[in-house]
Amino acid sequence: MDLKTASALRRLRLVSVPEGVSFLLLMLCSVLKRTTDFNAVPVMGAVHGILFIIYVVFWLDAWSKTKWELKTAALYFVLSVLPTGGFFADRMLRREAEATVIASRARKEGVINA
Repeated sequence: MDLKTASALRRLRLVSVPEGVSFLLLMLCSVLKRTTDFNAVPVMGAVHGILFIIYVVFWLDAWSKTKWELKTAALYFVLSVLPTGGFFADRMLRREAEATVIASRARKEGVINA
């Protein structure tokens, strides 16, 4: 994996958890708005919207650099619209990065020819 690809995956990982947290907080604020006088939906909506847009931009960048299959790219996008999907995306991206590093080290050491 080259440095640009690794950076793209890292950026996507770094934004996936905050995006997931902001989604959960937005849902909580929505419930509180309807059950109490507390209304933080406009603020949380804006925060979540910005983080979601950043996630999509980083997702597109990672997709173009990693050359994921359509199925894999679609999975990462679907995870961004599920309430806890950002946490699963982070875990999956971490595993993918670790596997790529292991394969890269094995290629450097001549263990595999892939």
